[in-house]
Amino acid sequence: MSTHNSQQTAASEEDTIVTTRDLSVSYDLERGESRVLDGVDVDIRRGEILGVVGESGSGKSMFASALLDAVPEPGLTMGDIQYYPERGETIDVLDQTDEELRQMRWEDISMVFQGAMDSWNPTITIGDHFEETLKAHRVPKGEGMERARQLISDVYLDPDRVLSSYPHELSGGMKQRALIALSLLLEPEVLVMDEPTAALDLLMQRSIIALLSDLQEEYNLTMVFITHDLELASGLADRIAVMYAFGFCEIGPANKVIHSGGHPYTRALINSTPNLNTPVEEMEPIEGESPDPVNVPDGCSYHPRCPLSDEHCIESNPTMRPTPSDERDAPHEATCHYTDKVPEEIPLHIEGVRYDERE
Repeated sequence: MSTHNSQQTAASEEDTIVTTRDLSVSYDLERGESRVLDGVDVDIRRGEILGVVGESGSGKSMFASALLDAVPEPGLTMGDIQYYPERGETIDVLDQTDEELRQMRWEDISMVFQGAMDSWNPTITIGDHFEETLKAHRVPKGEGMERARQLISDVYLDPDRVLSSYPHELSGGMKQRALIALSLLLEPEVLVMDEPTAALDLLMQRSIIALLSDLQEEYNLTMVFITHDLELASGLADRIAVMYAFGFCEIGPANKVIHSGGHPYTRALINSTPNLNTPVEEMEPIEGESPDPVNVPDGCSYHPRCPLSDEHCIESNPTMRPTPSDERDAPHEATCHYTDKVPEEIPLHIEGVRYDERE
């Protein structure tokens, strides 16, 4: 299993693999500009697993697509994304040609899209999918399929059976694991996963989480793990970034975000999440609704739902600032004017986190 150390040092140029600055995505609608990703700044560290968590509609999937410049038309992606490969020159992701992007998306940064279990072509075998990918990237079939067999074994499947099977002959969990193997076929450095466990039962979810942890260590991967399930992310990620209103409202080491959340939304999210150690009657649904991307509130975007909001929150949009648990070697920040008041004013009701094994 991968050894996740939440006391990682702050990112430096040497240990950063992807950076985004003012990353935004907008759609021009009849009723106005819909900004579905709004000014995201993040440094993704080489070899880490970054969990990106938030409610449906918060912008998580758009962030994942934007990282590969794969936002569906007619979306407009703006800002800056830099990818620092282990070897070779820095790649400006938003300045690539279509052909350069096609190569980068499999060979450097690979992605498992949401709902991808059902995206297999039903008319060809799993083995054909692997062979088509190799052919498209001009990788010799013999060498590539040898790696395919190893990867399928690594995800605890039988290569002979799986490669000769059609998608409908595999269970949902088997299809998802085969898809993860396919995403690693061309040896990418970064794997972006958008809700890879959403359609699976609890037991299979835990199996996939353990599998991803093993793969991260085996292949020295950097992972961006997108999920609505904060508990699920806590058992896999080194750091967690919480999304609200199309941007990050908190980011820090996983155990600190879970147990010392510095943003009112993060704590509300934790208190609303089912937990085996917390009585159902203590769960608190988050009041109100997520903002409309065409009409995000002025000031702090969370203020209409926040029990701590005041005139300052309505008038002034907070930037990232240290939380009480922030440390120089393990930065933990949140976009709240009152990070010092949050722990006392919004107590956490959880007694433990289902998948969290950190101490």
